[in-house]
Amino acid sequence: MFMTRASRAATLAACATFLLATSACGTDEPEKATNTQVRLYGTDGNMLNSYAADLKERANLVDGMKGTTPLTPLPESFKERLRSVDPTLTDYVYAAEAYDAVAISAIAAQLAGTTDPAAIAKQIVGVTNGGERCETAASCLGLARAGKDVEYRSVSLTRAGFTDAGEPATASYATLHFDGQQLNDGKTEFVGAGSESTASSKKPPKPKKQNGDKAPGSGAPLVLGGLLPKTGDLALANPPLAAGAALALREVNAAGGVLGEPVVWIDGDEAGSPTVAKATVASHVEAGVHVIIGAGASGISREVLPDVVKAGRVLFSPSNTDASLTELDDNGLYFRTAPPDSLQGRALADVILRDGPRKIALVARDDSYGKGLQETVRAELEQAGISSDRVRLLTYTPPEDPETPVDFGGGARDIKEFGADAVLIIGFNESAGVIRGLADVGVQFRQ
Repeated sequence: MFMTRASRAATLAACATFLLATSACGTDEPEKATNTQVRLYGTDGNMLNSYAADLKERANLVDGMKGTTPLTPLPESFKERLRSVDPTLTDYVYAAEAYDAVAISAIAAQLAGTTDPAAIAKQIVGVTNGGERCETAASCLGLARAGKDVEYRSVSLTRAGFTDAGEPATASYATLHFDGQQLNDGKTEFVGAGSESTASSKKPPKPKKQNGDKAPGSGAPLVLGGLLPKTGDLALANPPLAAGAALALREVNAAGGVLGEPVVWIDGDEAGSPTVAKATVASHVEAGVHVIIGAGASGISREVLPDVVKAGRVLFSPSNTDASLTELDDNGLYFRTAPPDSLQGRALADVILRDGPRKIALVARDDSYGKGLQETVRAELEQAGISSDRVRLLTYTPPEDPETPVDFGGGARDIKEFGADAVLIIGFNESAGVIRGLADVGVQFRQ
């Protein structure tokens, strides 16, 4: 569970007192960097079973790594449904969020009685708050067709709905542990964050009852466009994202579709590249897409949002966590089912503090997601009593070519000289280069 501010302070005070009798928490004499064993920590971008493969013959280096990700306890029945879409699935991070982004978009269009993106956008927050509670796409669509307001609850939305800004008011985080080269599900812990009081209480426009099988003049069919990371830095997270979206589409259409017609999906890639993502958005607009599901990366959503807003479409991401996206000028057209990093930062800080580190290095990819979460964790550590001289902030530039490894030699030497015994890595699959860089300069990992 999360530590309170008081309990963290007490833990640190106890550790300081304990120094009188033992060196378990450190000593007044600086420890030689060469003798320091480092604990590795990660975030949702690299706490995946597939991450070890990016280290290739050095995959064993992730053994003992731990970290956090937005994740609710997934029912086995939901995992089985996902595997019916992709039998090779081994990770489920953001699968529920992708499922819910598609399902909410469909329910919102049904309530609006039209595929007009602006009308859909006005219903999305209301789909998750107030009204008659429903827990499946089929039951919610049935209520919407009858002209009834709904309160959608599903795997990723369990405690509360969206805030006025169109993002979850509450969240669940999992603390994950690598044992060997795989995550050990038996060690996974779940904790809650956020407040139900921040959920929106605004009333959406009155639902439009559908008469008959078809909805003349509605603009149906509803067309969704994918902007998920099929390639690029975040490609390792694409399988669960794609499976979640595909499962929702299948179940929505099995329940009769939206406005009397099956929902259409047009695939598209963000590729971790603003240039590619912008081209995909332009293609979707030309093809008549109403709601774009994505982007996978927060930085990509930031880049394409102006284009989406100009075109009057909806951008709905299942995996954006950059807290600053909440404040963007989106004309009410941007939504996300993933919680902002203002919530995850506290969870990460708590995981690190449990191990009583002396010196902490926070390494982040140089973009809005990486630096935003890095700053949130730093602030949480400071409030817990970790002085600034015990924290080192470093960034790395993700290479434009995904096949080019990250060169972190200089940063690795800095961390070794600093004597860090805890290193948090905030990045995607390219961040494996940080671990390789640390190992190359002789850093020993605690496993």
